[in-house]
Amino acid sequence: MAFGTSTARADKMLTAKRQVPSSGPAISLESLALFFLWSTIMKPVPIAARGEAEETVEFKHTLTSHHPELPPVYSTPDMIRLMETAAFHALHLYCEGDEITVGTAIHIEHRAASLVGARIRAEAVVESFDGRFYTVRVRAWDDQQEIGRGTVGRAVVSVGKFLERIRKV
Repeated sequence: MAFGTSTARADKMLTAKRQVPSSGPAISLESLALFFLWSTIMKPVPIAARGEAEETVEFKHTLTSHHPELPPVYSTPDMIRLMETAAFHALHLYCEGDEITVGTAIHIEHRAASLVGARIRAEAVVESFDGRFYTVRVRAWDDQQEIGRGTVGRAVVSVGKFLERIRKV
């Protein structure tokens, strides 16, 4: 089973060649710091970890709510929001302390329309981790069919560190 901390990535960081004055092997201090940062950010996330989110389409979720001349169907932004929520749930159990995951990329196809009253279910499955970003496969269904699919990217952040950084801006 693959886990969130990539051993190949850690090995690559530890074998970076920059001479450090010591009697030990040549590794960069930056690589060592990154190894400890990434290996302790959050609990290992198993590939195939899952999350779900559901909602019933209300008027506020439709294109018509954004512009009266548009049809009363479930909007793409609302479907993506539900998919992102499912992806958040897939990873959130593995966060520690003040960590959360945030969206970094969206690659989605909205393939079918759903009307007010339809029950929408989104499912997210962790597909990969490159040492910094998670790729999560997402799909959404209404009562009758698949309505959307794609991938979202997510990264782990410390809420405290994030708030500290934006206060400096």
